[in-house]
Amino acid sequence: MDDLMRDAESLLDKTSLSDGLDRRDFLKVALGSGFAAATLPVMAQNVVKTDTAGLTAGTITVNVHGQNVPVYRAQPEGKTSLPVILVVSEIFGVHEHIADVARRFAKQGYLALAPDLFVRQGDATKVASIADLQRDIIAKTPDEQVFADLDAVVDWAKANGGNGDKLAITGFCWGGRITWLYAAHNPSIKAGVAWYGRLKGDVNANFPRHPIDVAGTLKVPVLGLYGAKDTGIPQDSIAAMETALALGPSKSAFVIYPNSGHAFHADYRPSYVEADAKDGWQRTLAWFRQNGVN
Repeated sequence: MDDLMRDAESLLDKTSLSDGLDRRDFLKVALGSGFAAATLPVMAQNVVKTDTAGLTAGTITVNVHGQNVPVYRAQPEGKTSLPVILVVSEIFGVHEHIADVARRFAKQGYLALAPDLFVRQGDATKVASIADLQRDIIAKTPDEQVFADLDAVVDWAKANGGNGDKLAITGFCWGGRITWLYAAHNPSIKAGVAWYGRLKGDVNANFPRHPIDVAGTLKVPVLGLYGAKDTGIPQDSIAAMETALALGPSKSAFVIYPNSGHAFHADYRPSYVEADAKDGWQRTLAWFRQNGVN
């Protein structure tokens, strides 16, 4: 996880937005605006803000084997039989950026659900130290736990106005990796879009497989949106993933953005590349339409 940690720590670089504020004061500003503590400083001038006009939006709770899992829900107000999109967060949890992404999907007619998949390990949005976040929350969140939570969220969606035959998943960074894996786990998923999710890695009890390990048997079409300058996800790992995918039936594909690094969709971060983020968003919507989700 060293590469991911270094990437996340880039958020702590000083920018004009943090000039004149000490870290404690800036932390208060960021938490007050709904962004995760570890994402400081927030690049406010780039942040996309999606309103709730015409939407039902807010946090609901799904019980999973006795554990209440908070889920940010956004959907068109008063509508039923909606296509369902699971929105899987970065390592920073379900903070304002992820909630805004859910609202963007809701504006497109989706029932968008972004669960707090770290709830048992702690509140990822409140941890200011990247090292603590990685050690105490991310490393202790097993894939199987994540899959069970997502399964329960899908069941909730089916019982609450969602169309179980039009089910998709997307995720960013940590959530990009989960997107590939959950698409292999749940055959009801019709399509996925993975934004710069890691494809290879060390295996252990919590992380027994990585996307490269399921590529050959994957049936769900997944679109991978990646940056050529992403030092944490080298191009040879993408090439290996493409080779493995070609052996299976999923018809998954990659788009590589030559001018982007990691987290180019994250409009609140210095890594944001507006043109590629907007292109990726349009490709995401088109991918879901193409594969019968919406």
